[in-house]
Amino acid sequence: MTTLNLTQEWDKVFPLSEKVNHQKVTFKTQYGLTLAADLYTPKNVEGKLPAIAVSGPFGAIKEQSSGLYAMRMAERGYVTLAFDPSYTGESSGEPRRTASPDINTEDFMAAVDYLSKQDNVDAEKIGIIGICGWGGIALNAAAADPRIKATVASTMYDMTRVSGNGYYDSDDKEEARHAAREALARQRLTDPMAMAGGVVDPLPDDAPQFVKDYFDYYKTERGYHKRSGNSNDGWRTIGTQAYANSRFLYYINEIRSAVLVMHGENAHSRYFGEAAYKYMVEGKAEGYNVVGKPNPNPANKQLLIIPGASHCDLYDGGYTELVGKGEPKNMIPWDKLAEFFAQYLK
Repeated sequence: MTTLNLTQEWDKVFPLSEKVNHQKVTFKTQYGLTLAADLYTPKNVEGKLPAIAVSGPFGAIKEQSSGLYAMRMAERGYVTLAFDPSYTGESSGEPRRTASPDINTEDFMAAVDYLSKQDNVDAEKIGIIGICGWGGIALNAAAADPRIKATVASTMYDMTRVSGNGYYDSDDKEEARHAAREALARQRLTDPMAMAGGVVDPLPDDAPQFVKDYFDYYKTERGYHKRSGNSNDGWRTIGTQAYANSRFLYYINEIRSAVLVMHGENAHSRYFGEAAYKYMVEGKAEGYNVVGKPNPNPANKQLLIIPGASHCDLYDGGYTELVGKGEPKNMIPWDKLAEFFAQYLK
């Protein structure tokens, strides 16, 4: 196992809650990579507890949104694990900031392996939370691993769909995909280590609102972190090449365990979550070229739309002013998440 040099100081973008214990841990995936994680446990609670693994957004690290989700759920009685995906943050893997559907799905399943072996965890009561691009990965993991008894996909992206089709499927045609494949093929020969994909900086005046929202989270004191790809120079240009040629939510209509898809009413990404939910329940949806059978267990599938919330409001709850100023909007329904997991991790 690779030995990681983990930062021991508290360097999250949120303060540590007095209601939880925290420690840095590592675990190994079936690809031989070592992942760095933060383990949160509720104080003064004994016995075997239900547990939740958390990751996301895509391009973020555990010091940002996933750590906040993990800590808040630990406050509510869960053992939680927020981890850096392979090739990112403090986790191992070279070259840095590289991704693939299979490796990232394994990251979640390896987190379940780790939690299952903890003395204070009930291995029959494990759930996961995926945020943004990791919402789609969480659904793929839930379809692959029946040990996952409950899944929350928050403000989700389907990374395979957006990588292959563009936003709102604007490039969903063979010609556009072929041009993108040719560009990536050239990039592999000219400079395979080139970086691209961080949040645009400086921010153009005519940037779409969702890009402005990303800037306000990742590039300001609200959510900036030196190890975060989204806060800095992003991903390798060819680092998500495998995502563009895949569609990894093919079997989510066969997920028997509980799933909550949570999205903001005003999120630019809302269509990903709504389509994934519809396909998961009915076996067909706009944006899905396949038609499958309806889900064998639709009653435990939920779609929750948060009124007035944007995509990034579900990263940290949102604020009434830029740079995390003003009053917190508290858009993340923590008690609803706790209620969902309490119902299905019992």
